[in-house]
Amino acid sequence: MRTDTGQIVHLADYRPTDFVLERVDLTFELDPTATRIEARLIFHRRDGVDAGLPLELDGDELSLTELRLDQMELPAGQYDASPDRLVIRDLPESAPFEVTVITTINPEANTQLMGLYRTNGVYCTQCEAEGFRRITYFPDRPDVLAPYTITIIADKAANPVLLSNGNFLGGGNYDEGRHFAAWFDPHPKPSYLFALVAGDLGVVEDTFETMSGNEVALKIYVEHGKEPRAAYAMDALKRSMKWDEERFGREYDLNIFQIVAVSDFNMGAMENKGLNVFNDKFVLADPETATDQDYANIEAIIAHEYFHNWTGNRITCRDWFQLCLKEGLTVYRDHEFSADMRSRPVKRIAEVRHLKAEQFPEDAGPLAHPVRPTTYREINNFYTTTVYEKGSEVTRMIATLLGRDLFKKGMDLYFERHDGEAATVEDFVACFADVSGRDMSQFSRWYHQAGTPMVTASGVYDAGSQTFTLSLQQMVPATPGQPVKEPMHIPLSFALILDNGSIAEPTSAAGGEVTGDVLHLTKRAQTFTFSGIAARPVLSLNRSFSAPINLDFKQAPADLAHIARHDSDLFSRWQALNDLALPNLMQAARDAREGREVVCDPALISALLEAAADDGLEPAFRAQALALPSESDIARELGSNNDPDAIHAGRQGIIALIAKAGADIFESLFTGMRIEGPFTPDAASAGKRSLRNSALAYLTSLHGTAARAAEAFASADNMTDMVQALTVLAHRFPGQAETANALGGFLKRFENNPLVLDKWFSIQATIPGHAALARVKALLEDPHYVASNPNRVRSLVGSFAFANATGFNRPDGDGYRFLADQILAIDPRNPQLAARLLTSMRSWRSLESVRADQARSVLADIQRKPKLSTDVRDIVERMLTG
Repeated sequence: MRTDTGQIVHLADYRPTDFVLERVDLTFELDPTATRIEARLIFHRRDGVDAGLPLELDGDELSLTELRLDQMELPAGQYDASPDRLVIRDLPESAPFEVTVITTINPEANTQLMGLYRTNGVYCTQCEAEGFRRITYFPDRPDVLAPYTITIIADKAANPVLLSNGNFLGGGNYDEGRHFAAWFDPHPKPSYLFALVAGDLGVVEDTFETMSGNEVALKIYVEHGKEPRAAYAMDALKRSMKWDEERFGREYDLNIFQIVAVSDFNMGAMENKGLNVFNDKFVLADPETATDQDYANIEAIIAHEYFHNWTGNRITCRDWFQLCLKEGLTVYRDHEFSADMRSRPVKRIAEVRHLKAEQFPEDAGPLAHPVRPTTYREINNFYTTTVYEKGSEVTRMIATLLGRDLFKKGMDLYFERHDGEAATVEDFVACFADVSGRDMSQFSRWYHQAGTPMVTASGVYDAGSQTFTLSLQQMVPATPGQPVKEPMHIPLSFALILDNGSIAEPTSAAGGEVTGDVLHLTKRAQTFTFSGIAARPVLSLNRSFSAPINLDFKQAPADLAHIARHDSDLFSRWQALNDLALPNLMQAARDAREGREVVCDPALISALLEAAADDGLEPAFRAQALALPSESDIARELGSNNDPDAIHAGRQGIIALIAKAGADIFESLFTGMRIEGPFTPDAASAGKRSLRNSALAYLTSLHGTAARAAEAFASADNMTDMVQALTVLAHRFPGQAETANALGGFLKRFENNPLVLDKWFSIQATIPGHAALARVKALLEDPHYVASNPNRVRSLVGSFAFANATGFNRPDGDGYRFLADQILAIDPRNPQLAARLLTSMRSWRSLESVRADQARSVLADIQRKPKLSTDVRDIVERMLTG
């Protein structure tokens, strides 16, 4: 199962370890440049394993200091040690034995931010997926589970806080100037869930009483002075714990739960058992420094990592191919939590926007892979939107197929059957098959086949027979390594909407399985006939996005408008508005490319403005309706030969036409959605701010001057309104004095707040147009730019590459060459960050030929570099050959 050599790893090659790990005792003597780790590991040989086989342990850039077997020093001839492997021979045949491994590492020099590293004076670990092997030699794989006892010894003045997994056993003075703390985690866990944090940190404390009456101590550690900004995270944690008890019956199982926020972190957060480590951007918030989106992200990610306690920790993955089993399932759980905390339809719209913007392009490009892949070269490259977001959608489809009650029974069986185990996707699916009696084998293709299914639909109403006939065809496109696909089981939620807005109830349905409002497409071509339909209905299909598909359904604008007005499913109303908008936006892109005037169907403008002005709809939904499909949505629908400049120009042209037609409505919304009184991050208030800021964007487009946005920026009393106004200024009026003044004032006010400065960098990095590259290069030289901080790199380089289609995709290829230079500079110190930045070029084949040739050339240049990390080499080779 080794992945650090760059060799291809195959699911089919899986086999259990030869030795069973019974217990882990770790002692850390922390030092910034010479931390000593003593690992005492108790093993026994697995039944049936050849007595002559050696014990092989993983390492990564390690140097062995000492090695003992049952407390006796091993002679050099009994083992082989290299930086990436330790092999021990001549071991006891049956009885358990103890291996003591002592290593010395340099946390200060660990710029990869994997394993144990030190940042801003704080020791921190990140061990998923294979970081633990950078700490000590170990069977570093997720199916090796054991209880851990941890002792941490460190300088008391520099590190008054000493944290690890599990329950606190005690601590005290150790020797002159040092102290110790001991922790014990009774729940067997894999090494990737190990955590250690030490340093001088402030703490926010609270308690939570579980449903069985146990009191859990809750602690969130942050940099001193930032404690008040952790209040919302604590509130979100307590709500998450309560929700998981009520919805899934899952109670917390230790007497303490801790979160630590750090500024240098490759990921969003990490679910280490009982000690979650977070990127501080997903913990710290107050009205002056955090937007509504920041609050929503904190709520969702706090929940996500807490929910991992059962879906990921108590039940973990047998191997890394099963990553979706913990991540996709837990994303589904955090989506459901956020839907219950906020607006379910608005949350669903946001989920699908993200899925289509990020995962659909991944599925359609050279990096496509199944939700449960069968091969990989570097596991870090499979922490993808396919595993997370599409994995969540697959779980959601199981809930749709079975219904809420049977889905809950299946989850209960999964927890009961596999608690304390390392499980597989097959184990998970079998629980639902067992409680429902349903054959899940065809449905399981969602885990095994890459690509987004295309479903083509057409409907015919026969007034004479009062029947509505729906014809469906499905096709899953070829993807790298999978040229031929089998039909999927696709659950499609539907409604037949009559003229008065009511939903028709057929007397019968023929042609395939129909359960309630869900029809089951299981064949390549299938025809469903619904009887007892007294008048021609309008079909609403794939309501609430019941399946992650591309739907080709040629509906008349009048039918889409009817859905947008009357469907009881608000997601479908939003989707209908998008389906009205996309043809207009695609044509606008073609017109802009050919130099023609951009025009817009009045039916689209009328439907959008009707939704915007409908006080019966919640403001957050109306804001989503006004947002229009993004430039990446338009590019995806166009498919190939894309010109980002034309797409941008065409979309701006449509926005201007909508703004002109709806001027009075937007003026009314901008005034009427103003919130008086102190800021609150609740969903209703956030929705009003979102709608008001949508109106501001349209009004600015209408008036063509910076004055309105400059006034909004100056009067903003919260970060949401301030960032939106600053974005409008910078993106619409990048060269004007009002913009320069606003950017300068923002910097002066927040220059000592790194998370807010990230917004400042990102806003400028995403200013459209070819001048963006020069602006980004200049910002690299800004004294506030910190190249060693992943958040800062993502805010500038990542925002430019992922979110500035016109600036990054310059026809001369200079945007690609700039990214390549950044990747090659970052790769030696942080391969994960470099590889993820490179995925911004995943859709290069869909560009028009000049840009595509430039992109191909730059990727080939990267590939030719002799000292690439496995992370980057894996991505670039798949991009060029996939």
